[in-house]
Amino acid sequence: MHFFILSLLVILGAYLIGSFPTGYLAGKCCHIDIQSHGSGNIGATNVLRVLNKKWGYTVFAIDLLKGTAAVAAASALEKTLHLEPKSFLSSLAALSVLLGHSFPIWLGFRGGKGIATAGGVMLALFPVSFLISLSSWIIIFYWTRYVSLASIVASIMLPFSTVIFYCLGFYYPQLPSLIRENGILVTASFLMAVITVARHRNNIKRLLTATESRFERRKKPL
Repeated sequence: MHFFILSLLVILGAYLIGSFPTGYLAGKCCHIDIQSHGSGNIGATNVLRVLNKKWGYTVFAIDLLKGTAAVAAASALEKTLHLEPKSFLSSLAALSVLLGHSFPIWLGFRGGKGIATAGGVMLALFPVSFLISLSSWIIIFYWTRYVSLASIVASIMLPFSTVIFYCLGFYYPQLPSLIRENGILVTASFLMAVITVARHRNNIKRLLTATESRFERRKKPL
């Protein structure tokens, strides 16, 4: 199969996987239009706030799985067909599944902010970076109680950790010789960070004006 056609199929397939509107469907199961409640976002955070933990965690898990599945499928294809350059299709799948989640065609391109899906991508494509971003998310969230700020910091940590571990050779000693592959991975990580941070632009405005909502713990009834 022509490499260009194969790339287009990967882009389309990953986009469709990412565009599966998990949060929107969760709202419909509860007879709620999630886009008309809370922040109006179909992501796991808004679902958790509007519905409950069960639905919020379920949406998060499925959205994360979307990212992992899309990249894993593209990676398996690369290995099966022995394609070069390595990680090219995986990187295409990573960006496409994230764009599908953020801009699903089924909902007029009004999707989530991509943190869970990006996490799934990182788990499959950048496992060490995933651990670093997850750690930074946990630290920032418990320090500030801002989900948005924690997500922004975690997104920014992705390209920085990718450069360190995939370009400086701290992760795999042989990677410095694979310049082309490293370039693809680093480029994908930077573009992922740009997409996710851009999706939080309204949150950034509210953070700067101190009007962003904190995620407070619910008090147990006495």
